[in-house]
Amino acid sequence: MNAVIFRMQTCMTTLPGTPLRILHATRAPVGGIFRHILDVANGQVERGHQVGILTDSLTGGDRAAAALAEIAPRLALGVHRLAIHREPHLTDPLVWLKLQRLIKQTRPDVLHGHGAKAGAFVRMRPSSKTAIRVYTPHGGSLHYPLNTAKGKFYATLERALMGRTDLFLFESAFARDTYGRNIGQPEALVRCVFNGVNNSEFAPVPLADDATDLAYVGEFRHIKGADLLIEAVAKLRADGRRVTLTLGGDGEETDALKTQIARLGLEPAVRFIGHVKARDGFSKGRLLVVPSRGDSMPYVVIEAAAAGIPMIAADVGGIPEVFATHTDALFTPGNVNAMARAIETALDDRAATLSRAAVLRQRIAAHFSQDAMVEGVLSGYRDALAMR
Repeated sequence: MNAVIFRMQTCMTTLPGTPLRILHATRAPVGGIFRHILDVANGQVERGHQVGILTDSLTGGDRAAAALAEIAPRLALGVHRLAIHREPHLTDPLVWLKLQRLIKQTRPDVLHGHGAKAGAFVRMRPSSKTAIRVYTPHGGSLHYPLNTAKGKFYATLERALMGRTDLFLFESAFARDTYGRNIGQPEALVRCVFNGVNNSEFAPVPLADDATDLAYVGEFRHIKGADLLIEAVAKLRADGRRVTLTLGGDGEETDALKTQIARLGLEPAVRFIGHVKARDGFSKGRLLVVPSRGDSMPYVVIEAAAAGIPMIAADVGGIPEVFATHTDALFTPGNVNAMARAIETALDDRAATLSRAAVLRQRIAAHFSQDAMVEGVLSGYRDALAMR
């Protein structure tokens, strides 16, 4: 009798419209990945699903703690934090065992791993008749070149885990295609669901009285390219263009960037304002520059486009998918000279820059809504569960 009841409950979890038990796992509660998880989790809760979040306890600081405390009352499966190191670490087996205990306690229908580390932990779990294993890379390990030691290691790991994945959810066609090219074509279900923004993010952002010519908003990490933007500012000023820059953000390269600015004699031209909300950072510059060396589908680009912010960006990753035909706003990644030329062009032809921003705002409204993102993710879950 108990076995019959168990089989009936198992079948019920796959029926359309049935509330799901969903556990999201990620390593660091920072940046675009964390925002994505919070947005998706909130949307899933609003649609009647029971949701939980597992994330690292070593990073994120007070901001992550505050964000998790805010969403915690809505999460039926709770907020859980473990010490998860970014690189492979001796404590990884212990973390994996703790995750297995958590899964046993929360009994999720969906295990959704975000990023390489959490994605590996989720997919190392044996196949189950009652739960699917979902993976969203968010760029992560896909950014490492295959001719490097790290690139070879992560590609080998990804190939080993590919067959242990029930659903791949990519946030850009770039990430999907890069995975297929570098790792292989999955036999499991594959969906591409764009990141999305909510209606409030389409409100205009007034320019601050103390706005500089340029603004950067994001993490201070090598891959984000803030150092390249500083070099471009130095070049423009050396050529007689007295541009100024506001850097909004923080991260592991903060001290290195300050040293670079001092070495180049740019203290009068560049200011740091620390971590700020994206819209506050946008208000501090007449032109937003996204200088990434690599990216998948960065939220800052979608947020800025939604708000109608004048913007130029590196032609890398999923960024061109946001700009579509507006390739005049894109510059070669990693090329300081190309970035400097793009900055000059955008500042000199303000009318064209503002016109492009208005068109991109309409494009975001049509293709990058938060509701479409949440529904796309849930549709992927349902299809994967049905295939079980």
